[in-house]
Amino acid sequence: MIHTVKVGETLNQIARDYRTPLSVILSANPSINPNVIYPGQSIIIPGFPPIQTIPYTIDVSINNRRLILLKDGVQQKQYPIAVGRILHDTPSGNFIVINKAPNPGGPFGTMWMSLSKEHYGIHGTNDPSSIGHAVSRGCIRMQNHDVEELASIIPIGTPVLIHP
Repeated sequence: MIHTVKVGETLNQIARDYRTPLSVILSANPSINPNVIYPGQSIIIPGFPPIQTIPYTIDVSINNRRLILLKDGVQQKQYPIAVGRILHDTPSGNFIVINKAPNPGGPFGTMWMSLSKEHYGIHGTNDPSSIGHAVSRGCIRMQNHDVEELASIIPIGTPVLIHP
């Protein structure tokens, strides 16, 4: 998988976002100076499939509070979601699903899928009435049966586009 460096990112933060040790990233990118990275630079993140091999894409509209699953660019499913509240905005950008954890407990419902941004994910809920509202701490919250269905369809490495 290739990560394109964004303004303000550090190599340490990129490693944390992908839950990949910095030493592993440096081994996969021997020509990189870890003290000098720049926006637009491509960095190989080992352990994830190339994005072009994954037929699925997740499109999240924060304003419309909906998540759309696409396969080869064709809509397969649409789900209602909850998003971040004031002071805890859902981040916009391009991410990937880096892991799945069934039954994480607490407010995360029956499924947690980490995004390639530390502390953010797509997850279920123990408060189904929150769906459709801006109430989370920035994560994308779904009905438990919806997030379980989504997790059963998509592979690790699935691209996630989050936009207003």
